[in-house]
Amino acid sequence: MKFSETWLREWVAPALSTEQLAAQLTMAGLEVDAVTPAGAALTGVVVAEVLGVVPHPDAERLSVCRVSDGVAEYQVVCGAPNVRPGLRVPFAREGAELPGLTIRRARLRGVESSGMLCAADELGIESRGDGLLELPPDAPLGDDIVAYLQLADSVIELGLTPNRGDCLGIAGLAREVAALNAMAI
Repeated sequence: MKFSETWLREWVAPALSTEQLAAQLTMAGLEVDAVTPAGAALTGVVVAEVLGVVPHPDAERLSVCRVSDGVAEYQVVCGAPNVRPGLRVPFAREGAELPGLTIRRARLRGVESSGMLCAADELGIESRGDGLLELPPDAPLGDDIVAYLQLADSVIELGLTPNRGDCLGIAGLAREVAALNAMAI
């Protein structure tokens, strides 16, 4: 059985690290087969707002955007069809690390681009992206996207035996963790 550590901690939150929780579950007879990160490692990606959009002078399907992260403004070349002024999106600053990609300053068809506006698939959240990941209009500018979208999570995989049917759901697992830590659920 696989479950999200964050989901379990919504039910019961012992003062244990991920490793300590996994060890505790194993010692209680619920063998932990694997602990893996839920999402890809991301650094340097923040919430930003698109302030302005103009067509790229030398490319029909590209736009030149003026973007703010709440501290500074940047010029970014973007090919997403849903880019528009007022949109809040994930913005990978220069030096940001995305799955399999490091963002660097670039020239796209003669126009300088200082970062990248991101789709969900570029962040490793979804398998395909149909444009930029649109964030709510009240998303705080400059917030780290990993913290804002709560992407720092682990997936814990248990190898349950047939006699532990009580732990086949998150409620039963939470009861077990609560009992192991002398906590109320």
